[in-house]
Amino acid sequence: MRRFASLLLAGALAFGVTACGSDEPEAGGGADDSYTIGVANFTLGGPYFSGMDKAIANQAKKKGNIEILTTDANGDAAKLAANVEDLLSKNVDAIIISGGPLESAPAALAAIKAAGKPVVLVDRKFQTGEYTSWIGPDNEAIGKQNGEFLAQRLTKGGKVAIIKGGPADNSIGLARTNGVKAALQGKAGITLVEAPDFGGWSSDGGLTVMESLLASHPDLVAVFCENDAMCLGAQRAIADAKKTEQIVIAGVDGQTEALKAISDGTNYLVTGLNDADIIGAKGLDRAVEILGGATPEKDTVVDSPMVTKDNAKQFMDRGVF
Repeated sequence: MRRFASLLLAGALAFGVTACGSDEPEAGGGADDSYTIGVANFTLGGPYFSGMDKAIANQAKKKGNIEILTTDANGDAAKLAANVEDLLSKNVDAIIISGGPLESAPAALAAIKAAGKPVVLVDRKFQTGEYTSWIGPDNEAIGKQNGEFLAQRLTKGGKVAIIKGGPADNSIGLARTNGVKAALQGKAGITLVEAPDFGGWSSDGGLTVMESLLASHPDLVAVFCENDAMCLGAQRAIADAKKTEQIVIAGVDGQTEALKAISDGTNYLVTGLNDADIIGAKGLDRAVEILGGATPEKDTVVDSPMVTKDNAKQFMDRGVF
């Protein structure tokens, strides 16, 4: 009987150890896992990029177990690489890069690869170098849907100006303009006029370029800008020239001021939503999924709905940047 009781006690202890062990989360995927994720921003100088950085931080707060270390290279590619090196020295688990207008960041990507860390690109997909995953918009599709909207609107034809952000090799701007051209070229009565100068992606830049266009092409009927900020500046120039009733405006991004102008029924008629909040949040989620052991989709295209007066209010209520 003593021997039988000893066997029962040993079995109970073994069961207890096994049961305790079964409550532990699996490595890399448990709810209690905590991570430190570095965010390397090429620039926080515009509302789109600062909005994306905030969206990443806000999504991390919702999860509750993520520490975010964010950096700003102030538009300096060498500084971006140095910031990545600094983040790696702090032993971050993963890095998210918001590359702004950069076409590539070879030093940054090489350092991350050497450290064996995953890297998620948001918005800007670099043309060269290795990355773990990318999340962003289809910029050519955004441009094309704007062009199709203008084609339906301009039943009598006319001159359509295009204001580009620059520089000349900026693939995001090129994709947006190529989309507009694909939709408008060959349409009866429509002539495209590309501004010779770049608007620098800013409202003031759009104002200056639009003033020059109006001086050389006073008969314009529409203008497309590669982002909303430049369009907002162009709208001011158009108003100053007393041509608000003559010229309609189409932009890209979904900036709050543009959405309000569209909702209010001004000559700003359409934009393509490029939601920094959604892209930033999805970028953070993707990094956490990778750290949890998931095999990520290499490239994820985020939907970019067309925004007109009919639906602008719903996007304003949602809090686009």
